[in-house]
Amino acid sequence: MLTTGDLIIYGLIFMVPIAPFAVYGFVWNDAKGMVPLAYLIGLIGMFFTATSYAAMSRAFPVAGSVYSYAQRGLSEIAGFFAGWLILLDYILIPALLYLFSAIALQPMFPNVPEWIWLIGFVSFNVVVNLIGIEFTARANRYLLAIELVVLALFVLLGLIALYSGHGAGGLTLRPVYDPGVFSIATVAGATSIAVLSFLGFDGISTLSEENSGDRNSVGRATVLSLLLVGVLFMLQTWIATDLSRGMSFSSPGTAFYEIARLAGGRWLEWSILGAVALGSGIANAMAAQAATSRILFAMARDRKLPAVLARIHPRYQTPYVSTLLVALVSLLVGVFFSSRVDDLSRIVNFGALTGFLLLHLSVINHYLVRQRSGDWLRHLVSPVVGFLVIAYVLYEMDTSAKIMGTCWIAIGIVYYLVLIYVLKRPAALEL
Repeated sequence: MLTTGDLIIYGLIFMVPIAPFAVYGFVWNDAKGMVPLAYLIGLIGMFFTATSYAAMSRAFPVAGSVYSYAQRGLSEIAGFFAGWLILLDYILIPALLYLFSAIALQPMFPNVPEWIWLIGFVSFNVVVNLIGIEFTARANRYLLAIELVVLALFVLLGLIALYSGHGAGGLTLRPVYDPGVFSIATVAGATSIAVLSFLGFDGISTLSEENSGDRNSVGRATVLSLLLVGVLFMLQTWIATDLSRGMSFSSPGTAFYEIARLAGGRWLEWSILGAVALGSGIANAMAAQAATSRILFAMARDRKLPAVLARIHPRYQTPYVSTLLVALVSLLVGVFFSSRVDDLSRIVNFGALTGFLLLHLSVINHYLVRQRSGDWLRHLVSPVVGFLVIAYVLYEMDTSAKIMGTCWIAIGIVYYLVLIYVLKRPAALEL
Protein backbone atom coordinates (compact mmCIF):
# COMPACT_ATOMS: atom_id res chain seq x y z
CA MET A 1 0.00 0.00 0.00
CA LEU A 2 1.12 3.57 -0.69
CA THR A 3 2.16 5.93 2.12
CA THR A 4 1.78 9.71 2.19
CA GLY A 5 5.44 9.98 1.14
CA ASP A 6 4.80 7.74 -1.86
CA LEU A 7 1.81 9.88 -2.84
CA ILE A 8 3.84 13.11 -2.60
CA ILE A 9 6.55 11.59 -4.78
CA TYR A 10 3.86 10.42 -7.21
CA GLY A 11 2.50 13.99 -7.39
CA LEU A 12 5.96 15.50 -7.91
CA ILE A 13 6.72 12.97 -10.63
CA PHE A 14 3.39 13.58 -12.34
CA MET A 15 3.88 17.36 -12.37
CA VAL A 16 7.64 17.04 -13.09
CA PRO A 17 9.77 19.53 -11.10
CA ILE A 18 11.48 20.55 -14.37
CA ALA A 19 8.24 20.87 -16.38
CA PRO A 20 8.81 24.58 -17.21
CA PHE A 21 11.91 23.60 -19.21
CA ALA A 22 9.73 22.33 -22.08
CA VAL A 23 7.15 25.16 -22.19
CA TYR A 24 9.20 28.11 -20.93
CA GLY A 25 9.49 29.83 -24.31
CA PHE A 26 5.75 29.69 -24.98
CA VAL A 27 4.91 31.14 -21.54
CA TRP A 28 7.64 33.78 -21.97
CA ASN A 29 6.10 34.96 -25.25
CA ASP A 30 2.55 35.22 -23.91
CA ALA A 31 3.56 36.69 -20.52
CA LYS A 32 5.89 39.25 -22.16
CA GLY A 33 8.73 38.00 -19.96
CA MET A 34 6.78 37.75 -16.67
CA VAL A 35 7.05 33.96 -16.50
CA PRO A 36 7.31 33.59 -12.68
CA LEU A 37 4.17 35.72 -12.30
CA ALA A 38 2.26 33.40 -14.64
CA TYR A 39 3.35 30.44 -12.52
CA LEU A 40 2.42 32.26 -9.31
CA ILE A 41 -1.12 32.88 -10.55
CA GLY A 42 -1.30 29.28 -11.72
CA LEU A 43 -0.17 28.12 -8.29
CA ILE A 44 -2.86 30.21 -6.58
CA GLY A 45 -5.60 28.75 -8.77
CA MET A 46 -4.28 25.22 -8.37
CA PHE A 47 -3.88 25.65 -4.59
CA PHE A 48 -7.59 26.30 -4.14
CA THR A 49 -8.28 23.39 -6.48
CA ALA A 50 -5.98 21.18 -4.38
CA THR A 51 -7.88 22.09 -1.21
CA SER A 52 -11.11 21.10 -2.96
CA TYR A 53 -9.53 17.76 -3.93
CA ALA A 54 -8.44 17.31 -0.32
CA ALA A 55 -11.95 18.01 0.96
CA MET A 56 -13.60 15.57 -1.46
CA SER A 57 -10.99 12.85 -0.93
CA ARG A 58 -11.82 12.91 2.80
CA ALA A 59 -15.52 12.56 2.08
CA PHE A 60 -15.15 9.93 -0.68
CA PRO A 61 -11.89 7.92 -0.49
CA VAL A 62 -12.45 6.12 -3.80
CA ALA A 63 -10.67 5.97 -7.16
CA GLY A 64 -11.90 8.11 -10.01
CA SER A 65 -10.63 11.61 -9.14
CA VAL A 66 -12.93 14.48 -10.16
CA TYR A 67 -15.32 12.00 -11.84
CA SER A 68 -16.10 10.28 -8.54
CA TYR A 69 -16.21 13.53 -6.59
CA ALA A 70 -18.63 15.35 -8.91
CA GLN A 71 -20.72 12.20 -9.22
CA ARG A 72 -21.14 11.89 -5.46
CA GLY A 73 -20.93 15.58 -4.61
CA LEU A 74 -23.27 16.94 -7.29
CA SER A 75 -25.18 14.38 -9.35
CA GLU A 76 -24.87 11.41 -11.67
CA ILE A 77 -24.93 13.64 -14.75
CA ALA A 78 -22.34 16.05 -13.32
CA GLY A 79 -20.11 13.10 -12.48
CA PHE A 80 -20.28 11.77 -16.00
CA PHE A 81 -19.32 15.09 -17.58
CA ALA A 82 -16.62 15.76 -15.00
CA GLY A 83 -15.12 12.41 -15.92
CA TRP A 84 -15.61 13.09 -19.62
CA LEU A 85 -13.81 16.44 -19.33
CA ILE A 86 -10.94 15.15 -17.23
CA LEU A 87 -10.52 12.29 -19.70
CA LEU A 88 -9.64 14.90 -22.30
CA ASP A 89 -6.71 15.79 -20.08
CA TYR A 90 -5.71 12.33 -18.88
CA ILE A 91 -6.03 10.45 -22.16
CA LEU A 92 -4.10 13.03 -24.18
CA ILE A 93 -1.40 14.13 -21.76
CA PRO A 94 0.74 10.95 -22.03
CA ALA A 95 1.00 11.54 -25.80
CA LEU A 96 1.94 15.18 -25.18
CA LEU A 97 4.66 14.10 -22.76
CA TYR A 98 6.05 11.59 -25.27
CA LEU A 99 6.23 14.34 -27.88
CA PHE A 100 8.06 16.66 -25.45
CA SER A 101 10.59 13.87 -24.92
CA ALA A 102 10.98 13.17 -28.63
CA ILE A 103 11.58 16.88 -29.31
CA ALA A 104 14.20 17.02 -26.56
CA LEU A 105 16.00 13.96 -27.93
CA GLN A 106 16.02 15.20 -31.52
CA PRO A 107 19.19 17.36 -31.19
CA MET A 108 20.99 14.47 -29.49
CA PHE A 109 19.85 11.78 -31.96
CA PRO A 110 18.87 13.59 -35.17
CA ASN A 111 18.63 10.41 -37.27
CA VAL A 112 16.09 8.65 -35.05
CA PRO A 113 12.48 9.32 -36.15
CA GLU A 114 9.93 10.47 -33.57
CA TRP A 115 7.75 7.37 -33.90
CA ILE A 116 10.61 5.18 -32.66
CA TRP A 117 10.78 7.19 -29.43
CA LEU A 118 6.99 7.05 -29.10
CA ILE A 119 6.89 3.26 -29.34
CA GLY A 120 9.81 2.88 -26.94
CA PHE A 121 8.37 5.13 -24.25
CA VAL A 122 4.85 3.69 -24.53
CA SER A 123 6.08 0.10 -24.35
CA PHE A 124 8.28 0.69 -21.31
CA ASN A 125 5.60 2.53 -19.35
CA VAL A 126 2.83 0.06 -20.06
CA VAL A 127 4.96 -2.81 -18.74
CA VAL A 128 5.79 -0.93 -15.54
CA ASN A 129 2.15 0.03 -14.93
CA LEU A 130 0.94 -3.52 -15.53
CA ILE A 131 3.29 -4.83 -12.86
CA GLY A 132 1.70 -2.59 -10.26
CA ILE A 133 1.63 0.84 -8.66
CA GLU A 134 4.04 -0.15 -5.86
CA PHE A 135 6.71 -0.93 -8.45
CA THR A 136 5.91 2.37 -10.16
CA ALA A 137 6.36 4.23 -6.86
CA ARG A 138 9.79 2.67 -6.30
CA ALA A 139 10.95 3.51 -9.82
CA ASN A 140 9.65 7.07 -9.44
CA ARG A 141 12.00 7.74 -6.51
CA TYR A 142 15.07 7.26 -8.71
CA LEU A 143 13.62 9.24 -11.60
CA LEU A 144 12.65 12.11 -9.32
CA ALA A 145 16.17 12.19 -7.85
CA ILE A 146 17.67 12.61 -11.33
CA GLU A 147 15.35 15.51 -12.14
CA LEU A 148 16.11 17.26 -8.85
CA VAL A 149 19.87 16.92 -9.38
CA VAL A 150 19.64 18.50 -12.85
CA LEU A 151 17.38 21.25 -11.51
CA ALA A 152 19.84 21.97 -8.68
CA LEU A 153 22.66 22.24 -11.21
CA PHE A 154 20.73 24.77 -13.28
CA VAL A 155 19.79 26.83 -10.22
CA LEU A 156 23.39 26.89 -8.95
CA LEU A 157 25.08 27.57 -12.29
CA GLY A 158 22.33 29.97 -13.33
CA LEU A 159 22.81 32.08 -10.20
CA ILE A 160 26.59 32.04 -10.64
CA ALA A 161 26.26 33.18 -14.26
CA LEU A 162 23.67 35.78 -13.32
CA TYR A 163 25.75 37.38 -10.60
CA SER A 164 28.87 37.12 -12.79
CA GLY A 165 27.37 39.74 -15.09
CA HIS A 166 25.20 37.77 -17.53
CA GLY A 167 21.63 38.84 -18.24
CA ALA A 168 20.24 41.27 -15.68
CA GLY A 169 23.31 40.85 -13.47
CA GLY A 170 21.23 39.53 -10.58
CA LEU A 171 17.69 38.67 -9.54
CA THR A 172 15.25 41.53 -10.15
CA LEU A 173 11.51 42.11 -9.69
CA ARG A 174 10.91 42.61 -13.41
CA PRO A 175 10.05 38.91 -14.06
CA VAL A 176 7.29 39.20 -11.45
CA TYR A 177 6.01 42.64 -12.37
CA ASP A 178 6.99 44.69 -15.40
CA PRO A 179 4.82 47.86 -15.33
CA GLY A 180 5.56 48.61 -18.99
CA VAL A 181 3.79 45.50 -20.32
CA PHE A 182 1.68 44.23 -17.41
CA SER A 183 -2.02 43.51 -17.81
CA ILE A 184 -4.24 40.95 -16.10
CA ALA A 185 -5.41 39.57 -19.45
CA THR A 186 -1.83 39.11 -20.66
CA VAL A 187 -0.76 37.17 -17.59
CA ALA A 188 -3.97 35.12 -17.54
CA GLY A 189 -3.41 34.11 -21.15
CA ALA A 190 0.13 32.99 -20.31
CA THR A 191 -1.15 31.18 -17.22
CA SER A 192 -3.39 29.07 -19.47
CA ILE A 193 -0.16 27.57 -20.82
CA ALA A 194 1.77 27.56 -17.53
CA VAL A 195 -0.89 25.50 -15.74
CA LEU A 196 0.10 22.59 -17.98
CA SER A 197 3.11 22.21 -15.67
CA PHE A 198 0.84 21.84 -12.62
CA LEU A 199 -1.46 19.23 -14.09
CA GLY A 200 -0.83 16.03 -12.21
CA PHE A 201 -1.36 16.94 -8.58
CA ASP A 202 -4.95 15.80 -9.11
CA GLY A 203 -3.67 12.41 -10.23
CA ILE A 204 -2.92 11.56 -6.59
CA SER A 205 -6.65 11.28 -5.93
CA THR A 206 -6.92 8.41 -8.43
CA LEU A 207 -4.93 6.28 -5.93
CA SER A 208 -7.41 6.72 -3.07
CA GLU A 209 -8.08 2.99 -2.95
CA GLU A 210 -4.37 2.12 -2.88
CA ASN A 211 -3.09 4.33 -0.04
CA SER A 212 -2.11 3.19 3.46
CA GLY A 213 -5.59 3.71 4.89
CA ASP A 214 -5.31 7.25 6.29
CA ARG A 215 -8.32 9.17 4.98
CA ASN A 216 -6.37 12.44 5.06
CA SER A 217 -3.23 11.16 3.32
CA VAL A 218 -4.48 11.81 -0.24
CA GLY A 219 -5.56 15.37 0.53
CA ARG A 220 -2.40 16.13 2.49
CA ALA A 221 -0.15 14.76 -0.27
CA THR A 222 -2.10 16.70 -2.92
CA VAL A 223 -1.58 20.08 -1.25
CA LEU A 224 2.03 19.47 -0.18
CA SER A 225 3.22 18.24 -3.58
CA LEU A 226 1.56 21.20 -5.30
CA LEU A 227 3.21 23.76 -2.99
CA LEU A 228 6.62 22.10 -3.30
CA VAL A 229 6.57 22.01 -7.07
CA GLY A 230 5.12 25.53 -7.28
CA VAL A 231 8.11 26.94 -5.39
CA LEU A 232 10.48 25.05 -7.71
CA PHE A 233 8.67 26.34 -10.81
CA MET A 234 8.93 29.96 -9.70
CA LEU A 235 12.58 29.64 -8.67
CA GLN A 236 13.82 28.16 -11.95
CA THR A 237 11.77 30.49 -14.18
CA TRP A 238 12.80 33.55 -12.17
CA ILE A 239 16.48 32.73 -12.63
CA ALA A 240 15.96 31.86 -16.31
CA THR A 241 14.06 35.08 -17.04
CA ASP A 242 16.65 37.39 -15.49
CA LEU A 243 19.45 35.37 -17.08
CA SER A 244 17.87 35.67 -20.53
CA ARG A 245 17.65 39.47 -20.41
CA GLY A 246 18.76 40.71 -23.83
CA MET A 247 18.69 37.25 -25.47
CA SER A 248 16.70 36.35 -28.58
CA PHE A 249 15.60 32.73 -28.84
CA SER A 250 15.76 30.68 -32.02
CA SER A 251 12.35 29.16 -31.17
CA PRO A 252 9.99 28.98 -28.17
CA GLY A 253 10.57 25.24 -27.88
CA THR A 254 14.32 25.63 -27.37
CA ALA A 255 14.31 28.80 -25.24
CA PHE A 256 15.16 27.21 -21.91
CA TYR A 257 17.86 25.00 -23.42
CA GLU A 258 19.54 28.09 -24.88
CA ILE A 259 19.47 29.75 -21.46
CA ALA A 260 21.00 26.60 -19.94
CA ARG A 261 23.81 26.77 -22.49
CA LEU A 262 24.52 30.35 -21.39
CA ALA A 263 24.51 29.31 -17.73
CA GLY A 264 26.71 26.21 -17.89
CA GLY A 265 27.76 25.47 -21.43
CA ARG A 266 26.85 22.69 -23.82
CA TRP A 267 27.11 19.94 -21.19
CA LEU A 268 24.41 21.56 -19.03
CA GLU A 269 22.18 22.03 -22.06
CA TRP A 270 22.49 18.35 -22.96
CA SER A 271 21.97 17.30 -19.35
CA ILE A 272 18.72 19.26 -19.29
CA LEU A 273 17.65 17.82 -22.66
CA GLY A 274 18.21 14.31 -21.29
CA ALA A 275 16.39 15.11 -18.06
CA VAL A 276 13.37 16.45 -19.96
CA ALA A 277 13.26 13.31 -22.10
CA LEU A 278 13.54 11.08 -19.03
CA GLY A 279 11.19 13.11 -16.84
CA SER A 280 8.47 13.59 -19.46
CA GLY A 281 8.71 10.38 -21.47
CA ILE A 282 9.16 7.97 -18.57
CA ALA A 283 8.56 9.44 -15.10
CA ASN A 284 5.65 11.79 -15.84
CA ALA A 285 4.07 9.68 -18.57
CA MET A 286 4.34 6.58 -16.37
CA ALA A 287 2.31 8.31 -13.66
CA ALA A 288 -0.08 9.77 -16.25
CA GLN A 289 -0.82 6.34 -17.72
CA ALA A 290 -1.44 4.95 -14.23
CA ALA A 291 -3.88 7.74 -13.37
CA THR A 292 -5.70 7.55 -16.70
CA SER A 293 -6.20 3.81 -16.51
CA ARG A 294 -7.78 4.25 -13.08
CA ILE A 295 -10.16 6.94 -14.33
CA LEU A 296 -11.31 4.53 -17.06
CA PHE A 297 -11.54 1.74 -14.48
CA ALA A 298 -13.75 3.84 -12.18
CA MET A 299 -16.09 4.93 -14.97
CA ALA A 300 -16.32 1.38 -16.34
CA ARG A 301 -17.03 0.03 -12.86
CA ASP A 302 -19.97 2.44 -12.68
CA ARG A 303 -21.09 1.30 -16.16
CA LYS A 304 -20.40 4.64 -17.85
CA LEU A 305 -17.79 3.01 -20.10
CA PRO A 306 -17.60 -0.58 -21.43
CA ALA A 307 -17.31 -3.08 -18.54
CA VAL A 308 -14.18 -4.64 -20.05
CA LEU A 309 -12.21 -1.57 -18.92
CA ALA A 310 -12.89 -2.51 -15.28
CA ARG A 311 -11.12 -5.88 -15.55
CA ILE A 312 -8.34 -6.45 -13.01
CA HIS A 313 -5.23 -8.54 -13.71
CA PRO A 314 -5.44 -11.76 -11.62
CA ARG A 315 -1.78 -11.61 -10.57
CA TYR A 316 -0.80 -7.94 -10.41
CA GLN A 317 -4.24 -6.58 -9.38
CA THR A 318 -4.00 -3.70 -11.85
CA PRO A 319 -6.61 -2.50 -14.42
CA TYR A 320 -4.76 -4.08 -17.30
CA VAL A 321 -7.34 -3.55 -20.08
CA SER A 322 -7.57 0.17 -19.30
CA THR A 323 -3.77 0.38 -19.16
CA LEU A 324 -3.39 -1.22 -22.59
CA LEU A 325 -6.07 1.04 -24.08
CA VAL A 326 -4.33 4.17 -22.75
CA ALA A 327 -1.06 2.98 -24.30
CA LEU A 328 -2.69 2.48 -27.70
CA VAL A 329 -4.44 5.86 -27.64
CA SER A 330 -1.22 7.60 -26.57
CA LEU A 331 0.64 6.11 -29.49
CA LEU A 332 -2.01 7.09 -32.05
CA VAL A 333 -2.48 10.61 -30.67
CA GLY A 334 1.28 11.13 -30.54
CA VAL A 335 1.66 10.26 -34.21
CA PHE A 336 -1.32 12.41 -35.24
CA PHE A 337 -0.20 15.53 -33.31
CA SER A 338 3.54 15.12 -33.93
CA SER A 339 3.70 18.42 -35.81
CA ARG A 340 1.04 20.21 -33.73
CA VAL A 341 2.24 20.01 -30.15
CA ASP A 342 0.82 23.44 -29.31
CA ASP A 343 -2.71 22.40 -30.31
CA LEU A 344 -2.46 19.25 -28.23
CA SER A 345 -1.33 21.16 -25.14
CA ARG A 346 -4.28 23.57 -25.44
CA ILE A 347 -6.81 20.73 -25.60
CA VAL A 348 -5.25 19.08 -22.55
CA ASN A 349 -5.53 22.27 -20.48
CA PHE A 350 -9.15 22.87 -21.49
CA GLY A 351 -10.21 19.43 -20.30
CA ALA A 352 -8.47 19.69 -16.94
CA LEU A 353 -9.60 23.23 -16.10
CA THR A 354 -13.26 22.68 -16.98
CA GLY A 355 -13.25 19.51 -14.88
CA PHE A 356 -11.85 21.53 -11.97
CA LEU A 357 -14.82 23.92 -12.18
CA LEU A 358 -17.17 21.03 -11.43
CA LEU A 359 -14.92 19.91 -8.60
CA HIS A 360 -15.28 23.27 -6.82
CA LEU A 361 -19.05 23.15 -7.22
CA SER A 362 -19.03 19.63 -5.74
CA VAL A 363 -17.37 20.87 -2.54
CA ILE A 364 -19.95 23.62 -2.08
CA ASN A 365 -22.91 21.34 -2.76
CA HIS A 366 -21.75 18.39 -0.66
CA TYR A 367 -20.48 20.20 2.41
CA LEU A 368 -22.41 23.46 2.51
CA VAL A 369 -25.77 22.43 1.05
CA ARG A 370 -26.08 18.76 2.04
CA GLN A 371 -24.00 18.59 5.21
CA ARG A 372 -24.82 22.11 6.43
CA SER A 373 -21.15 22.65 7.16
CA GLY A 374 -20.23 25.69 9.20
CA ASP A 375 -16.71 25.82 7.76
CA TRP A 376 -17.33 28.74 5.40
CA LEU A 377 -13.66 29.24 4.64
CA ARG A 378 -12.89 25.73 3.35
CA HIS A 379 -16.30 24.86 1.96
CA LEU A 380 -17.39 28.15 0.37
CA VAL A 381 -14.71 30.85 0.14
CA SER A 382 -11.90 28.54 -1.01
CA PRO A 383 -13.85 26.73 -3.77
CA VAL A 384 -15.45 30.00 -4.97
CA VAL A 385 -12.05 31.69 -5.30
CA GLY A 386 -10.66 28.63 -7.08
CA PHE A 387 -13.65 28.57 -9.42
CA LEU A 388 -13.28 32.27 -10.32
CA VAL A 389 -9.53 32.07 -10.97
CA ILE A 390 -9.87 29.02 -13.23
CA ALA A 391 -12.91 30.48 -15.02
CA TYR A 392 -10.96 33.62 -15.89
CA VAL A 393 -7.97 31.64 -17.15
CA LEU A 394 -10.35 29.63 -19.35
CA TYR A 395 -11.92 32.83 -20.62
CA GLU A 396 -8.51 34.14 -21.73
CA MET A 397 -7.52 30.82 -23.30
CA ASP A 398 -6.79 30.53 -27.01
CA THR A 399 -9.99 30.45 -29.10
CA SER A 400 -9.01 27.26 -30.92
CA ALA A 401 -8.69 25.44 -27.59
CA LYS A 402 -12.17 26.52 -26.58
CA ILE A 403 -13.60 25.40 -29.92
CA MET A 404 -11.98 21.97 -29.72
CA GLY A 405 -13.02 21.62 -26.09
CA THR A 406 -16.63 22.51 -26.92
CA CYS A 407 -16.61 19.81 -29.60
CA TRP A 408 -15.46 17.29 -27.01
CA ILE A 409 -18.34 18.32 -24.71
CA ALA A 410 -20.80 17.93 -27.60
CA ILE A 411 -19.53 14.39 -28.26
CA GLY A 412 -19.96 13.66 -24.56
CA ILE A 413 -23.57 14.85 -24.62
CA VAL A 414 -24.36 12.52 -27.53
CA TYR A 415 -22.61 9.60 -25.81
CA TYR A 416 -24.46 10.20 -22.54
CA LEU A 417 -27.84 10.30 -24.30
CA VAL A 418 -27.05 7.03 -26.07
CA LEU A 419 -25.91 5.53 -22.77
CA ILE A 420 -29.11 6.47 -20.93
CA TYR A 421 -31.83 6.25 -23.57
CA VAL A 422 -30.52 3.65 -26.01
CA LEU A 423 -28.43 1.30 -23.88
CA LYS A 424 -30.74 1.85 -20.87
CA ARG A 425 -27.90 1.89 -18.36
CA PRO A 426 -29.12 2.43 -14.77
CA ALA A 427 -28.17 5.69 -13.07
CA ALA A 428 -27.49 4.13 -9.65
CA LEU A 429 -23.94 4.10 -8.38
CA GLU A 430 -22.14 0.81 -7.92
CA LEU A 431 -19.95 1.42 -4.85
